[in-house]
This record gives sequence, structure tokens and C-alpha cells, in this order.
Amino acid sequence: MLRVVLDTNVLVAASRSRLGASFALLSALRARRFMAVASVPLMLEYEAVLKRPEHLQPGGRTVEMVDAFLDALCRYVEPVELHVLWRPQTRDAADEMVLETALDGRVQALVTLNTADFDRAAARFKLPVFTPGRFVQEVLRGSP
Repeated sequence: MLRVVLDTNVLVAASRSRLGASFALLSALRARRFMAVASVPLMLEYEAVLKRPEHLQPGGRTVEMVDAFLDALCRYVEPVELHVLWRPQTRDAADEMVLETALDGRVQALVTLNTADFDRAAARFKLPVFTPGRFVQEVLRGSP
């Protein structure tokens, strides 16, 4: 099964709209069309960002709803233990844990809305980087 790491911004986008590719990606994860991986630092990042007031307010979500979402997400995520810190590789220090999770989790793809943040670093490791839309279209639907 294809192993993928999801950047935090993908979860934020999915939480804000059920119409976009990020939400479709989470639906495909739930249908077990691919395996997502996450490390403890990445899960903590998901939690911290999703609980920010600016992300709770648009959907009328509560902290408890985010906790329930993350608990459910954990059922579809394979945990990755970080053995090697590859830093520094990216321009943004917050992106380092995403890349480290991808590398230690031996994923076949990294999915993010900010591909430019990862392009150079991922290229060093021959790690494909996709936007959610491109991943859904090219990988999950098999389009060229």
C-alpha cells in the first residue's frame, strides 16, 4: 500500500471545506486507499494548529471536536518513530518534522499545499511532493 505523509496544511484545508481535494484525500484515507504515517511531533503539530482559534471559528468547531477528529485519524495512521534528525533541510523549521517523518517513515509521497517549501529538500531524497489535488487526480484516480 502506498505510504504518504500529510502536511498540517492539508488537515487545515480539509477542516475548512468538504468540497476540496484535501477533504477528498481524507475520505480516501478512511477508505484505506493509501496509508498515512505520522510521528509524535507531527501529531502534536496537527493538534496545535487545528486548535488555533482562527481554524476553529470558520467551521464552528470546538477543541473537543478536534480531539475527536485526531483520535479518529489515529486509527488510519501508522506511527513513525523518528530515528534520524535530518535538519536543516527546509527553509521553514516547522517543515522539518514533516520531512523527517516522511524519510523515517519511508513514504512514497509527501502531500502539502506548499510544495515550494519542500521541493529542494525532497528532491535531495528523491521524494515526490504533491498537492492534494494532484495526488487525488494522478495517484488515487490514476490520471496522467
